[in-house]
Amino acid sequence: MTGLEHGLTERFSVMSRRILSEASRGAPRLDFVRGVVALFAEFSGADEVELRVNEGQRYYRGWLRSGGGDRFGFVIGPRASEEEGEIAPAELDPPGLARLCLTVLRGYTDPKLTYFTPGGSFWTGNTSLPVLIRERTDKKPEEVVIGGSYPSLIVIRFAVDEGSHGLLLLRSERPSFFGRSDVEFYEAVAQTIGPALADRRAQAALRERVKELTCLYGIDRVLERPNITLEQAVQEIAKLLPPAWLYPEIASARIVLDNREYLTPGFRAGPHRQSSEIVVRGVRRGIVEVVYSEPRPDLDEGPFLREERHLIDTVANRLSSVLEHRQTEEERQRLEEQLRHADRLATIGQLAAGVAHELNEPLSNVLGFAQLVQKTPGVPEPALRDIGKVVAAALHAREVVSKLMLFARQKPPAKSRVNLNELVAEGLYFLEARCQRAGIRLVRKLAADLPVIVADPGQLHQVLVNLVVNAIQAMPHGGELVIETRRENGRVVMVVSDTGIGMTREVLSQIFVPFFTTKGVGEGTGLGLSVVHGIVAGHAGSIEVKSEPGKGSRFEVRLPVTGAGNSQND
Repeated sequence: MTGLEHGLTERFSVMSRRILSEASRGAPRLDFVRGVVALFAEFSGADEVELRVNEGQRYYRGWLRSGGGDRFGFVIGPRASEEEGEIAPAELDPPGLARLCLTVLRGYTDPKLTYFTPGGSFWTGNTSLPVLIRERTDKKPEEVVIGGSYPSLIVIRFAVDEGSHGLLLLRSERPSFFGRSDVEFYEAVAQTIGPALADRRAQAALRERVKELTCLYGIDRVLERPNITLEQAVQEIAKLLPPAWLYPEIASARIVLDNREYLTPGFRAGPHRQSSEIVVRGVRRGIVEVVYSEPRPDLDEGPFLREERHLIDTVANRLSSVLEHRQTEEERQRLEEQLRHADRLATIGQLAAGVAHELNEPLSNVLGFAQLVQKTPGVPEPALRDIGKVVAAALHAREVVSKLMLFARQKPPAKSRVNLNELVAEGLYFLEARCQRAGIRLVRKLAADLPVIVADPGQLHQVLVNLVVNAIQAMPHGGELVIETRRENGRVVMVVSDTGIGMTREVLSQIFVPFFTTKGVGEGTGLGLSVVHGIVAGHAGSIEVKSEPGKGSRFEVRLPVTGAGNSQND
């Protein structure tokens, strides 16, 4: 082997190894193309090296121009034309060069002509001279002037995979810069590019798949962690997203759930974003979003890969499933609590009915004899005062028994036609003075067109009084008490709202439980709201409560306009 041949072999070995090494790293397409064109520019001394490759429905091209600092460019675009499965980006070239590229790409070259090699490559030292080319086998050769600003040009075709080819173009500003031996050498080296591209594509796809699976595995690990809150889980998931994307160094993630944001550390908005909605039972609850803080070349979806669209949709669907499962679990727990509550009410109702019957007779005796003593002549004044306390205590006990019987539904409602506005006015008549003494502003908002309902006025009066008294007690330092009535969807609504201390969620969940009270010993029986609930339910109505600590409470009682429908007085 001569020294020249040994030198060429060594150069070929070095270039091929470097191309294959770039590919084996699975580098992004942009970095791989940059490395290849820089390698050919280094070894050839060309003023511009360009690589064009068709891939699926697109082609991409990268070029490096020397002089005044290397300038690298890279674009990805749709196929300019397609014929026989091959692509020629003709809109990027002068007409003569575009036709030449098609000829070389399709292999319609004539090795008998001096500017074509047996391997199908083209070279010239003067692009202003006409050359004979034909774009199809059924057409005669035509003279074409390639043109352009570079006199010397090499165009080399290489195979990527079955039905897919690329072009390597080397240009020089010096006429006749390339010789035939140069063309044949770079033609041989260029055949390494195809297998390298296929290997790079496989390596990159494997790397992205590993990143995707690692991300999904991490999400499952987070969601399976015991005692983790939903907020903590979503924040951890947001941190797992950027490393799974093609450019993790410029990627940030944001998850918005129920109007709350969960951001990766150092989150930065940017020109590119990919997002997917979180939808639970047809309701949009938020989004999963990945952003790039810097521009990157377009791929499948802007700078994002098709696989990344699949991944972000999978993450959003996973969060949707978690939210739906938690919502279902909360509903199950709420239903179980309602069932337990209903069972407790039934049991306590039976107990209350028995206690009320057992207490009625002795209470009547105590009250009757105490009142007889009060009427007896000659009873000392101190004794009369004590007897008065006995009478008051007996009356209070009888009132408790009456409420127990209402709760146990032992007293059937005596229904009649009731104007709710009139009932409210009568009830507030006795409570207005108490509101004034407590520094409470009483506001009435009574609808003028309120229809008559069929109900027990005594029981509804008790509902109003209980709600108003509770509101007054919730505003020890004064406030505002609003009584509102309105008509709504075939029902009349009575609203009692205050600006008092409000209730926690724990208290709110138990306010209708009999004997539950937040008041001190001797200040309440815990039956008031239970009786209210029983009266409203007995009138085929409903009661809804909204309350927050420090923001007051709001009770809405809804009653049907037609009444319960089974009263003897209807």
